[in-house]
Amino acid sequence: MRAVAVALVVLFHAGIPGFGGGYVGVDVFFVISGFLISTHLLESLQNGGRIGYAGFYARRARRLLPAAFLVIVATLIAATIVVSPVQFGYVVKDAVAAALYVPNLLFAYNATDYLAEKTPSLFLHYWSLGVEEQFYLVWPVLLAFVFGRFALRWRFGFTLAGLTGASFLLCVWLTGFSQANAFFLLPARMWEFGLGALVALGLLRRGRVLPSSIAPLAGWVGLGAITAGGVLFSTVTEYPGYAVAVPVIGAALLIAAGPVARGPAVILSLRPVTWLGDISYSLYLVHWPVLMLPVAATGYMETLPLWLRVIAATACVPLAWLLYRYVERPGQRAAWLTAARPRRTFAVAAAGMAAIVVVAATAVVTLNRPLSTAKPVAHTPLTLKPAGTPYVPDNLSPALEAAESDQPVVYANGCHQSQWSTDATGCLTGTNPGAPLVALFGDSHATQWYPALSALAERGVIRLDSHTKSACPAVPIRIAHYAACAAWRSAVIDKLVESKPDLILLAGYPRNYLSRSDAPARDWGSALTTLLDQLPRASRVGVFADTPSIGVTPAICLGRFVDDALRCALPRTVALDQNIRATERELAAGRSVTYLDYADYLCNDSVCPAIIGDTLVYRDGSHLTATMSAGLAPLVGADVTALLPAARGNLTAAPAGRQLLIGRPGG
Repeated sequence: MRAVAVALVVLFHAGIPGFGGGYVGVDVFFVISGFLISTHLLESLQNGGRIGYAGFYARRARRLLPAAFLVIVATLIAATIVVSPVQFGYVVKDAVAAALYVPNLLFAYNATDYLAEKTPSLFLHYWSLGVEEQFYLVWPVLLAFVFGRFALRWRFGFTLAGLTGASFLLCVWLTGFSQANAFFLLPARMWEFGLGALVALGLLRRGRVLPSSIAPLAGWVGLGAITAGGVLFSTVTEYPGYAVAVPVIGAALLIAAGPVARGPAVILSLRPVTWLGDISYSLYLVHWPVLMLPVAATGYMETLPLWLRVIAATACVPLAWLLYRYVERPGQRAAWLTAARPRRTFAVAAAGMAAIVVVAATAVVTLNRPLSTAKPVAHTPLTLKPAGTPYVPDNLSPALEAAESDQPVVYANGCHQSQWSTDATGCLTGTNPGAPLVALFGDSHATQWYPALSALAERGVIRLDSHTKSACPAVPIRIAHYAACAAWRSAVIDKLVESKPDLILLAGYPRNYLSRSDAPARDWGSALTTLLDQLPRASRVGVFADTPSIGVTPAICLGRFVDDALRCALPRTVALDQNIRATERELAAGRSVTYLDYADYLCNDSVCPAIIGDTLVYRDGSHLTATMSAGLAPLVGADVTALLPAARGNLTAAPAGRQLLIGRPGG
């Protein structure tokens, strides 16, 4: 079973076609761990009435920590050579979290923090080890407590079943409310271990869980469920949610069936399979950094070809065997630890954690590579079809290390709504009471236009009413289990209908919401049409064409290639979704809506550069820096001013190419 689980995980992470749901292998590991650990603990309770906590935790430490710590250190050393200096701080933070067995908590926080860096961590796979270690801390105490009240009578099993069911319900609910927390945190995953524990309890009490007549069939059904999840699920599957029950119940059935004749044990007991199962823990540890370090070496801007991913995944197997043979197994059996009191194991484990923290801190201090060339570049106005600056100038604004924090002020002052908020009050900028009212409405891709528009408000040209919310588009695209979005959107529309702004500006990030759509452009166009029908007829409407989506943070790539910044540009055909743009343009023409398109100021005919002049264009994979947005203010300001009541008779005043004024009288 371990062999099946780790094979699915490695094939999925390597991007091998046909294994889009290979992540279910982790859930199989959870069930196995719940079964094995509970078997040991329940036998201790049944035979001695107690659990030897010190011995239990010492065995866990000897089993898991040597190989895990070595991989952390080796990955850190490799990262100092190949990882961008911009990214290295994240690598160190993740390494320390992995060493302390709390990476899942960190990743849950980062995943729910809309502004957090989203580039895959070199230690991302340690999240499941964090969940397991936290389970090992909680589970023995919980079993001992329940045993103390009910012994191993029926109430004991009933209580475990109740806890398992409650965790499953939490998992389903939390997936809809906060998928990241459901994925990474123990309370929502506890039921997977608990189901394995219930199988262990059944075997301990009755000697078997399933009648021999149906055990073979149950085993094949279980193996089929695991395989089906690994093959049929994908990254767009709402997970864990209800879907996780497929591999989890499959794993429980497979364990419950046992090595019966005519069952899956015929295959799973073959020596090559059991050998892969033996090294599965080491293979799990090494495969992710082996697959990710080559990507890190390219600056996170290139995808490894399939043939290279296959070679890398294959190379992980002998590397895992070496780790198993010379680190994992010797660490588990070391006589100088096993023969001593558990406190020696704990002392060594604490020393290992401390050593990793020291190594990480030392690396941060000593690794001081430059984040720019020594050459400045002159500040020049934005022009059409920019060539891009071919290097990272020393007067880059913002500097690479400050890219992530170069955000519109509305994130700091509370005007931009978080994912949990439904407050539709908005924020009004501009002190001129007689200025036309302009409303900005949408998700964070609307927020990125705030610096460009606020310049008009500060000059008294407009009053800017900002309504933006994280991951919530203005258009009524359904986002599963995000009720706060729909409630906020409806409330904002009601307010706009009441206030009737002179101009409503819409912007969004279509790609973020249409990954499951068979016809993204059609669905986006339909949703935009619905929104336009709901807006007040007295208000003019402008739609910002979405800015280029680079997909990953260019600053990371630029930190690797300060002398070759054009290497971090993305082809225009990839950065811009031409189908959605065409749909928006056509809809604007038919609905007398102004389409504001600035792509030709951010891209040339072939690529969208990461640096234009002395300005860093993107703060992450899809958002403009606040500096870039402010740099667009003269262009955006002229276009918006042309749409205001006093300027409606002069819509052609803006320079050609700056905007598409479609279907407007005189436009």
